[in-house]
Amino acid sequence: MRQNEQPSFEELMTAATRTAVHLEMRDAYGVSDEAEDFRHWKRTGERDTDPSSAYWGPWVKLVQDAVRRGVEVRRVRIVSEPVSDYIKYEHAGSVVNIKAGESVRWLPRRQTSGLALPGNDFWLFDEKTVLFNHFSGDGEASPEGRELRTDPEVAELATRAFDAAWALATPHDQYKI
Repeated sequence: MRQNEQPSFEELMTAATRTAVHLEMRDAYGVSDEAEDFRHWKRTGERDTDPSSAYWGPWVKLVQDAVRRGVEVRRVRIVSEPVSDYIKYEHAGSVVNIKAGESVRWLPRRQTSGLALPGNDFWLFDEKTVLFNHFSGDGEASPEGRELRTDPEVAELATRAFDAAWALATPHDQYKI
């Protein structure tokens, strides 16, 4: 990493030693690198679930490397019900996240009213480094992109939020859409 630059996501994941957890709270994302796959899924119901595909391969390797180092990788997706097409698409692809070594859970939004949640999706590494992801209203990464925070109070908020959501969430294999 060059001086005065934030570490990349890959650098943060590689530096993790114990945990890497992800809280997702949107019902749709407009991530351009998956747009064609999403359109294909909507037309055909078929989703790329090949862990070695060009789309999944780099992610799978990153997660598998972390898991081999002893890092616990977990993800909670907070979703509105009935779920959006995009959430159905994510659900169909989660088999690859799980094959890579992630634990994935789903939490209906109506069950989160008693939780204190940050306003943005985030990754939390080793309960001390928070990477917030900022999105525009249509789900594209916003010009502000991401925000790295290491203040202890922000890391504690993210830790409490993730742990509370995880405790309420349903494991992927039990969540029916």
